[in-house]
Amino acid sequence: KLSELLQWYAATFRDPMMLQPPEWFKAFIYCEAFFQMPFFPVAAYAFLKGGCKWIRTPAIIYSTHVATTLFPILAHILFHDFSNSEHLGPQTQRERLVLLSIYMPYLLIPLLILFTMLYNPHYNQVEKRKRK
Repeated sequence: KLSELLQWYAATFRDPMMLQPPEWFKAFIYCEAFFQMPFFPVAAYAFLKGGCKWIRTPAIIYSTHVATTLFPILAHILFHDFSNSEHLGPQTQRERLVLLSIYMPYLLIPLLILFTMLYNPHYNQVEKRKRK
């Protein structure tokens, strides 16, 4: 069952945000559901088809949004006092770093997309308009 998998994950990696998310984390979940998830099939189409320069602006918006949401999450993991949490959170520096490593790809992959869109000549060249 999915609920058992979630319980296992939260206990194994000491991630209480998955079982009892703070209000600000819930806002990020809604952003993910209504903004990020619809972007995935569009981006998959554009990247798999290739040559779709129109994906540049949506990918820049997506990647900056996701990267921005990760900073408070990572700061929460590193600095929050989880001792009063209903569910077990990270107690040692090692446990915090393990949990941080689970969230880190959600920052690194959007940053790779952002840098690709900004610096790859395929996506970064100025289109020349045809004269009539």
